[in-house]
Amino acid sequence: MSDSSQQNAPRVGVIGLGAMGLGTALALHESGLAVVGYDVSARARDAFAAQGGQSVAEPAALANCDIVLLLVVNGAQVDQVLFGEQGLVGQLAPGSLVIQCATVAPSQARQLGERLAAEGLALLDAPVSGGAVKARAGDLSVMASGNAAAFDQAQPVLDAMAATVYRLGDAVGVGSSMKLVNQLLAGVHIATAAEAMALGIRMGLDPDTLYEVITHSAGNSWMFQNRVPHILQGDYTPLSAVDIFVKDLNIVHETGRELAMPTPVAASALQQFTAAKGAGFGREDDSAVIKVYQRLSGIDLPEAANDPQGHDPKGNAPGGEG
Repeated sequence: MSDSSQQNAPRVGVIGLGAMGLGTALALHESGLAVVGYDVSARARDAFAAQGGQSVAEPAALANCDIVLLLVVNGAQVDQVLFGEQGLVGQLAPGSLVIQCATVAPSQARQLGERLAAEGLALLDAPVSGGAVKARAGDLSVMASGNAAAFDQAQPVLDAMAATVYRLGDAVGVGSSMKLVNQLLAGVHIATAAEAMALGIRMGLDPDTLYEVITHSAGNSWMFQNRVPHILQGDYTPLSAVDIFVKDLNIVHETGRELAMPTPVAASALQQFTAAKGAGFGREDDSAVIKVYQRLSGIDLPEAANDPQGHDPKGNAPGGEG
């Protein structure tokens, strides 16, 4: 990036430096954008700084940013960073843009757009998908809605963080609606993959052979192909945690109630993830939902290669985030 283009580049604040946020912040930084990162975790801030980024200890330090990118865990955190005691609303200059990437209820996204507009701030409703690896590569999929001016303002950030940007219209909330459909499918597919593997193991099938056959058969899904290797390796390090799908499938459930729209398959998957959380696996990888079946039927799951005793290498309480 030339000196003149650097001078014209927006100042970007990234709030949330977890698995997705850290990778995205680094991708933005490496694209030449002026990026400042914030996270409540000092470890997360240090991780960004150690890889060449600039991090700050207080969200108020992002007040001079032109664009603020929210990659936090849930809607409560969105409200806290924007409207809480040290919230950015009221400190950002009029005309600044908030790009909201967390999975939240469409109704919350619409309310957020109204609240920010009343403060002279713009919103792009832009949930993301792709996981930590694609975040680091700047190859996320973004499901975005907002007015044309918001898209234009966000363009340098979207170019650096995403391989694909789906422009879903002018109305805030449409992006979050699309993400909710994605999360319904993702959660159901993970729960179903776990149930299928548990059934196969209970019937005496070799887990590795089961994976090989299904991934070359009509029953395969992206989630089966992506998550089952975690089970085969006995490694439940949280790339996306059980807790995330407890949250997201509950949003599906609540949105269905708002619309008087039944979602029985999603509700069943939600119960399985809730059971996994109740059993102490909430902060493990979402593939740990298979451990519910282990508890119920006594199946033997593959063990971690470095743990011949079969103990959970993360102590059933890993420090991951979604």
